[in-house]
Amino acid sequence: MACPTARPEHALSWLDNAIKVEPLLISDDWRRQQVEAALSRIQLSGAKVMRIKEVFLNEMELGIHEKESSLQMENTYIPELPDGTEEGLFLALDLGGTNFRVILLELSEGVLIREEVKHYHIGEELRLGCGEKLFDFLAESVSDFVRSQNLTGARLPLGFTFSFPMIQKGLDVGILVTWTKSFNCHNVVGRDAVQMLRDAINKRGDTHVEVLAVLNDTTGTLVQGAVLDKKTAIALILGTGSNACYMERADRVQHWEGQRHGEKQVIIDIEWGAFGDNGVLDFIKTDYDRKVDSNSLIRNSFTFEKYISGKYLGEIVRVVLVKLVEDCVLFGGTASDTLLTSGAFTTSFVSLIEQDTVDNSVENTSEILDKMGLSYDADDMAIVKHVCEIVSNRAALLVSICTATLLERLDRPDTTIAVDGSLYKYHPRLKGWINKYIRLLAPGKKFRLLLAEDGSGKGAGLVAAIAQRLNQRFSDT
Repeated sequence: MACPTARPEHALSWLDNAIKVEPLLISDDWRRQQVEAALSRIQLSGAKVMRIKEVFLNEMELGIHEKESSLQMENTYIPELPDGTEEGLFLALDLGGTNFRVILLELSEGVLIREEVKHYHIGEELRLGCGEKLFDFLAESVSDFVRSQNLTGARLPLGFTFSFPMIQKGLDVGILVTWTKSFNCHNVVGRDAVQMLRDAINKRGDTHVEVLAVLNDTTGTLVQGAVLDKKTAIALILGTGSNACYMERADRVQHWEGQRHGEKQVIIDIEWGAFGDNGVLDFIKTDYDRKVDSNSLIRNSFTFEKYISGKYLGEIVRVVLVKLVEDCVLFGGTASDTLLTSGAFTTSFVSLIEQDTVDNSVENTSEILDKMGLSYDADDMAIVKHVCEIVSNRAALLVSICTATLLERLDRPDTTIAVDGSLYKYHPRLKGWINKYIRLLAPGKKFRLLLAEDGSGKGAGLVAAIAQRLNQRFSDT
């Protein structure tokens, strides 16, 4: 659809029409009107879409100039992407949950020719105990892996994927801001996770592992995407959580500790899950969103993530369904105990029900409603499918608004967007909507979405290779 790049708010009817979902078709007109009224709060108008775009760009500008913003805009200190010269053996340590991985990558002319992986489990006593003991265990596991590969005498550069909020003060400096998930080790917050890992490895003294870089899975996805397609300049994680990063002009980045070396660009980790934590997105917040937030582990945080991520989409749908039951327009006004249980309606259910809409079927929907102990008729199933569509479509639109803003900021003739995450992989309509909406919101920008899996593993090894190349270059000058 051709459209001008800018229009006054009263002239956004083209966008209103383009982002509408199909109307609900059921036999009872009164019920249809009640459902549509309840869901109208979730659906975004063209004017709100353009306002979100402006707010996101403003928050980015504030964040990158170290002013108060809901976007962290963290400098990763990665100034370039793989160039095909990466050669040799590299390790990756991927820590983000109760299980972690140590990975060996062998690269030849930038191409992965061998990959070995071993998984390790972190018990609760380590996740909640003394920080030094956790890092001692990580070092022990690295040593075990290196021995298992008969590489105890080899010098091995390591990239450390540390999937917790951190402040980076260099490519190999990551200060933990707070533990998340199931971790709460003592004496680590405010300390450099890289140095703690180095100290633990050096204390053992039985390997020649050098920790050269720290990153998160989003940054790793961009780097992994660049190996698959050299036009990659943006990466998205659309899974249980959500985040994005992109290649920014280095001269725009204010936060830069240490010496600059004439860098032209650098990866910026946006940390967009927190977009709106300061209230700038309150104009789109509904009572459903407030309810989801009140049921969450950490309230008034991860605002954007609670609109779009796999951890929360199912819960938004559940909260809407409960409200429709209370209004006596769904399931005869009777909810099951399961439906009333927070977290019981998962995002995997949403994806399965959306597949029914694609297939013009009700097979998955009826199976899920049976599993939840609900009594329903054909109109109930149609309403549930419609709710899943409305909530999913809003998520796709919000992701697209921010991604389109990034595309325009990059000002490149052609850009590949690397994407990873379970929501993106398994939701049957998300990719199609995102493609459609980015084209609407960044007209004339050539782009493509690319599935780039395992950035936290392969990407970390590749970042270690980049770090080794940079160290060599700087030592020669």
